[in-house]
Amino acid sequence: MNWAAQRRFTIVATLIAVAIVVFAVVFAVSFYAPPSCVDNKQNQEEYGVDCGGPCPYLCGTQAVEPSTPAPRLLRNSTGRVDLVASVQNRNSDAAAKDVPYTVRIYNADLTFVKAVEGTIDLPPRATVPVFIPGVVYGGELGTRATLSIASSSVNWYRVEADPRVVPRVDVQPLGGTLAAPRVNATLYNPTLTALFEVRLIALVRDTATGNVVAASATVVPALAPQDRAYATFTWNEPFAAQAVSVEVLPVIPLPAQAGLP
Repeated sequence: MNWAAQRRFTIVATLIAVAIVVFAVVFAVSFYAPPSCVDNKQNQEEYGVDCGGPCPYLCGTQAVEPSTPAPRLLRNSTGRVDLVASVQNRNSDAAAKDVPYTVRIYNADLTFVKAVEGTIDLPPRATVPVFIPGVVYGGELGTRATLSIASSSVNWYRVEADPRVVPRVDVQPLGGTLAAPRVNATLYNPTLTALFEVRLIALVRDTATGNVVAASATVVPALAPQDRAYATFTWNEPFAAQAVSVEVLPVIPLPAQAGLP
């Protein structure tokens, strides 16, 4: 090979090499996806697939499962059965939004009647009430229920404190008549943030046993900053206990969390 042919070969080989490098760079830029928390891979020092480490959601082993005691079924004289339950988040530094739960109703002989599904928010170190009026009608005596939450359906994320604005609730002494009890409550909003559609659940407990014997719910449309609002709960028949105590619990959803997909 003479000098001119060798020079042409060197130039062509160099051009081909440059073209290959350019193509490789373009291909890498076009098709390479950096590690993320939604790529279904355990990378970027995550503890699991898309959880833990730099990712906003915790892995299942990093949080304690919520506690779901057996619900209570409350039957009135018309045959309507209401359900009262509670879900406890035992984590002091983890919360979860839109947690799906399933309530299953059974007859006294454990034959399945129906299932009811819903969602709740679980703030840190909070016990969240669940009230389902008219879960069944005309149910037989001995009807029972369970409430379950699949651990795989709970997306825990780290929080340092409860981020909600929760109003203070003062419950007035029991009023009305024995045949038609009434409870009045006052809500106070000490913050500069307005609250809307505040759901309140009233639980009436037998002071001797601590069991819930009646419940009711209502919604306060708006609670202005540094203002108060009022709520009233009524029942159309006597309570199934002579001595009772009443608590009114506001159900405040968790706010949207920055950085969560």
